[in-house]
This record gives sequence, C-alpha cells and structure tokens, in this order.
Amino acid sequence: MSNLYKVALVGRPNVGKSALFNRLVKKRVSIVDAAEGVTRDRIYGSSELFGKPFELIDTGGIASPNADAFQKQILFQTEVAIEEADSLVMVVDATIGITDLDQMVARKLLKVNKPIVLAVNKVDDESKNLDVYNFYSLGIEDVVGVSAKHGYQVAELLEKALKHAPNTEEIYSKPQADHLRLALVGRPNVGKSTLLNKLLKEERSAVSDIAGTTRDSIDATLYHDGQKITLIDTAGIRKKNKEKEAVEKFAAIRTEDSIERADVCLLMIDSREGLTSFEKRIISKVQELGKGLLIISNKWDLVSGFRMEHCSKGIYDDNMFVKYCPLLFISAKDGRNVDSILQEALEVFNNLNRKVSTSELNRFMERALQFNHPPMIRGKRLRVYYMTQVGTNPIEFSVFINYQNLLAPAYFRYLKNTFRESFAFKGCPVKFHLRDRKKQANRNETFHIKSR
Repeated sequence: MSNLYKVALVGRPNVGKSALFNRLVKKRVSIVDAAEGVTRDRIYGSSELFGKPFELIDTGGIASPNADAFQKQILFQTEVAIEEADSLVMVVDATIGITDLDQMVARKLLKVNKPIVLAVNKVDDESKNLDVYNFYSLGIEDVVGVSAKHGYQVAELLEKALKHAPNTEEIYSKPQADHLRLALVGRPNVGKSTLLNKLLKEERSAVSDIAGTTRDSIDATLYHDGQKITLIDTAGIRKKNKEKEAVEKFAAIRTEDSIERADVCLLMIDSREGLTSFEKRIISKVQELGKGLLIISNKWDLVSGFRMEHCSKGIYDDNMFVKYCPLLFISAKDGRNVDSILQEALEVFNNLNRKVSTSELNRFMERALQFNHPPMIRGKRLRVYYMTQVGTNPIEFSVFINYQNLLAPAYFRYLKNTFRESFAFKGCPVKFHLRDRKKQANRNETFHIKSR
C-alpha cells in the first residue's frame, strides 16, 4: 500500500467531490455528472503541493442511513476511505446551504478524530464568500470556500488539508518490508486456489470447476529458502456487468484490497486464451499501485502443438507494457514449473526494495544524453540537472529538468527504455516524477548533467 499521505474527499451526493478530485489531480479521473451516486467505489489519484506529494481518494456520496443495499455498499466504500485516510476534506454545496445530510456527515466525521477541512464548493466568485460563514455552524474549524469548476482557492484548501503531512524525506524513509506478501489474482477458475494448495502442499482453498468458488481473500504463510512469504488467495475478478450478486461485488472489492496490501502479484491466466483485454485492465491496476508483477500462464498441460518460447514471444510482442515482467508457463494441477514461482517472486520483491545511488543514476543519465542528444524544440534543448531515487516499494524516481515541454514523449520513452536496460528492475513498475524549474525555485543549487 502506498506510504503517501492520504486525503479523502467525503460528503453527501452531488456536491462536487469528483469535480474537485479531477481539479486536484489535474486530470479527468472521476466521472462528473449531475445525477446523484455516479461515484460508487473509492478512486485514487496522486498529486503534490509545493513539492509535497500526497494521495487523494474520491468517494461516493454518503446518503441516508435508510438507503437501499446499493447505497449501503457505497457507504461501506466511503467508510473504508475514511479509515484509510490521514486527513479528511468534507465537501458541501454553497448554493444549497446546510442540509440535514450535511449535518449528519459532519457529526460522523467529527467522531473520527482525524484532521478535517470543510470545502464549501461552488463559490465561483468572491461575492459568494459571505455564504461560507454559515457553514461554521457544522463545527469544523477549518473552512475554505472553493470552486472546483474554476480552481478558486483549491491551493489554500490543500494547504490546510496537508498541514499535518510529513515532509518528503520522512515520507520516503519507511523501513523495508519485513517479508514478501504475494497475492494471486486473475479471473475466476484460472487455477489460483489449485496453485495455492500446490505451493502449501495442503488443501487450504476449496477447489472446483465452478467459476467463483473462492469469494474471500485467504492468507497463508510458508517459508522458502528460510524466507517467510504470506500468500493471499483472492476471489476471481469478474467483469462489472457480470457481477450479478452483491457477494460478488464485495469479492471484487476484497480482491482490490488484497492487491493493495500485497508487495508482488501473481496474475494467473489460462494458457489456452492468452492475455485478454480484461486481464490487461488488472495489470493496469497492479501497475497503478506500484506492485511487483509476475504473469503465470496456467493449464499448460492442456496445450499442444506450441512451444513455450513461441507463446512467450507472442505475449511480449503483443503487450510491450509487460515486457519487464517474468512470464512462467505452468500446470498447477500437475505441479509443472511450480517450484520456480517463489524464487522469481522473491527476486521481484528484492528489486522492489532495491536502492540505486544518486551518483549511479546521474552517470546513467549522462551516458544516455551523450549517446542520443535530446531534440531542439523551438530553439531550446532539454537539460537534465540530476536524477535521484525517492521511493522503494513502489519504485519512484525524481528527474529534475529545465522545462517539461522540452521533454518530447518519444525522447522520454527512450530514457525509460534505456533505464530498463541499465538497471532492469525485473517485475517492478517504475514511476518517474518530473520536476521542472518552477518546482525547483526554492532549491539553492543543482547538479547539471551534460547532454553533449
């Protein structure tokens, strides 16, 4: 799970939480609509304020306690976000005023004993600032009038929400995880529970040919070469339109929670079907959370007429975004190649916690720039001042440059591909945070990496 400071946006339906979320993360992530209840699950996004990174959580609207089962599911998701967050931003609507639901939400949040800021949304001009004072009656000390639509006073809102956040050095100084937490994820009936039982050498999970037998996340502990590993067997993730039962909806929620608390994910696929579009979305979720990834192609015993090498090349050629991931062909039923899984997972785990010195990174960057000079854009050339690692598990780097608009997408891809060739980080997604001159204004000195 990300170690960034977390801020959750909460409130009743249709007050502009998703619009504010999109404004703060600077991209359209949450769906914005006039209808109530459009946001149902927790939605995560990353942003920063004055060099201080944080994670933002958008939630569904808190409705009446007598709401239907669907609204209760939204409430459950919101309560999880409140529990997970370090500080809370309650959003209200200035044009409507204080409602009974607003009062209920405020009372609920004040009992949580976490920092709270009240964002009075839809204050689209200064003349409406007077409306803000009425909201102090909700009992929340920090109140800010904002406009999610126009960006009015959103920086002031974030300053209050982040006043208790640690500085960057404290954020990234977390200790290395004590042992590997390994989650088995994938569609129903691809053999996750069979593999779990084979690895544990016992019948720990129920196994059947019926899709969706496992509905809870099951943890089990084993040791490999003296190293402790926690295995998390998850319910299969179904496509949303096939989640007909409420229990299956919650199974999907538990699966996502399992991915979040894992270090490395084993994505199991069916060798007869290859990597489907739905599994690519699972990969996207794993990569978004910065988790290590191994792709396990199961049921190889049912495949004939194909060589592993050819199938492996086909998957990598068609899906370049997983080329950094180990790909193993196994038969969980027969135990073929199962023994190599844990060793590969431990190698990925070690990579997740690996640190590269700033001097090594800057030597790499200097070589990359000299081998292939950045292009001239409008008479100017990209300058890279220095590069440093700012996080492990997930792997994150900051790259300090002169202007972001001088970093052409094709050249950025070249730098990332060259980085992979130099440092590998097998099985690990790598995030690069670009810092341009505007974000370096308070720095006293920089180290310049020559591009010529």
